[in-house]
Amino acid sequence: RRRRLLGQRQEAAEYYRAHGVPRRMEEALNALFPLRPADLYGELANYFSKFSKAPVICKLVGRKVLDGVGQPTLEVEIYCTVKNYEEKICSAVMTSHSQIPENVLPETAEADEKERNDSVNTAVEWVNDSLSTMLRDLEPTDQCKVDKMLGEYFTQQAKEKEKKEIQKQEEAAEITLALTSCTSATTAPPVRKKAAKPGKKVSVAERTIPPAEPAEPVLCGSLAIGGTSLAVAKAGATISHIPLYLHIALLKHNQDLPKEMALPLPMVTLLNCEKIPPAKLKLVKEVMFVPPVQLSLKQGIERVLDIQKELMRLLESPGKVQPSPQLADSKKGKAQNAGKKAPPRALKRISHLGCLITGYDSVEQLLLLMQTACSNLGLELGTDMYLGINCAAHELMDYGKGKYEILTGTFKSPDEMVDMYVELINKFPFIIALIDPFRKEDRQQWNNICCALGSKCYLIAEGAASCISKLKTDQNITTPTCSGVVLKYVNHTKVSDLIELTGLLEGQRHITILGSPDGESPDDSLVDLAVGLGARFVKLGGLSRGERVTKYNRLLAVEEELARNGTLR
Repeated sequence: RRRRLLGQRQEAAEYYRAHGVPRRMEEALNALFPLRPADLYGELANYFSKFSKAPVICKLVGRKVLDGVGQPTLEVEIYCTVKNYEEKICSAVMTSHSQIPENVLPETAEADEKERNDSVNTAVEWVNDSLSTMLRDLEPTDQCKVDKMLGEYFTQQAKEKEKKEIQKQEEAAEITLALTSCTSATTAPPVRKKAAKPGKKVSVAERTIPPAEPAEPVLCGSLAIGGTSLAVAKAGATISHIPLYLHIALLKHNQDLPKEMALPLPMVTLLNCEKIPPAKLKLVKEVMFVPPVQLSLKQGIERVLDIQKELMRLLESPGKVQPSPQLADSKKGKAQNAGKKAPPRALKRISHLGCLITGYDSVEQLLLLMQTACSNLGLELGTDMYLGINCAAHELMDYGKGKYEILTGTFKSPDEMVDMYVELINKFPFIIALIDPFRKEDRQQWNNICCALGSKCYLIAEGAASCISKLKTDQNITTPTCSGVVLKYVNHTKVSDLIELTGLLEGQRHITILGSPDGESPDDSLVDLAVGLGARFVKLGGLSRGERVTKYNRLLAVEEELARNGTLR
């Protein structure tokens, strides 16, 4: 027994010597004695922690949760083995890819709901089974390797789905062929179509309007890819003891720490324009305020809040809205405002975008309200605050007429829309951004408006832009000619995709705007992504609803932190 104990002691001594424990213990005791820390054992733990193995992923947990509008979405939790113990590091909640349409048919809504549920359920299954096994023992700081494996898994799933669809099509074709062969051989002679009479006019839509491109398919379960990539990025930042925005910046700049970092300018949505009767205006979906760069972020948001309060007051007492000098000076402005209805009384409804929702009869009426609200506070649009307008033109096209319906019963061709926008910006130069002024299919009109207005305001593609993976794969910006693109972190987008694409956009002198989708979640990672990637603007919606406000609060916290560290540009 004595020999066995002696052998164990010798074996233990060799084991500890081989790992340098006696030497490091002596170093620790010598280093800490002069300091005489209040928590000696805590300081010893800190000292030895730097010699421990790097944390590795031990499992992923996916679950179905609700987003800000009550729709199902995916949450991914990352668990790592840290100093021999399993520990939850962080979680990420994805936003749903589907938009929230207005006046949708019940059967369409039901189909969308089923598709969304199926996609989230599949994503939960992927995370808990395949992805958890696949990423086990990987370091969460190795974002490139994780994203490469996620991309390969997604490609494999997409190919399997395509193979199943081809098989279904072949089976359907065989059934159709069998049914056709069973029918009577005698068929009615084909009816010849009458030739068009000479000189018959072809409809405008057939001549000039490119058909709508098919919607880009979304693979069922793809939320798992984006959710896992984002969760791993957050875990990498947590383990490295740095904020997520700094972790993203290091990934983008190949671990070269930027000396200074700039914050993106917020595009704060103040109004969501209703497009159903009695409202007539359809051209405007969102009105956004952009603070001037001279203000700090905190000052800018406070100014927007002041304008929002004044706007609410004006909407509750519509008789107080008076024409601005800019509109009243011109005869045309007088004619347009003579006998015009005051803005409709607000119902104090808050849209899913986190802002007031109300309708208008014309663009001039809407802009008059904005000018009056600012003027009453002693502010001037174009100096103290700027406007951005989201037109969402893809929602306005009447394919039967081949024209955009800008007002109820008022239609304009794409070429007429160019002239209308030029007149609008010339008349109201405080509008510095137009988002989706055209569908993505109207490429010639995008070119024309960029030539006419490119030096006066930003012309931005959001709905008119391709999905992130398609933009990255094509290695060029396959959107119409524009000033910049709104990028949204949805579906199978990976952090590495965003890093690569923002570099590509910067190389082509496009601006980057990171935007939140319709069905937003309470996860505030979008702000860190925008700061770390160096986005010019961030489009987060309004200053109401918790899932929106939490992102503005995060943006304010980042500003304070950068200012405190002396790294705010």
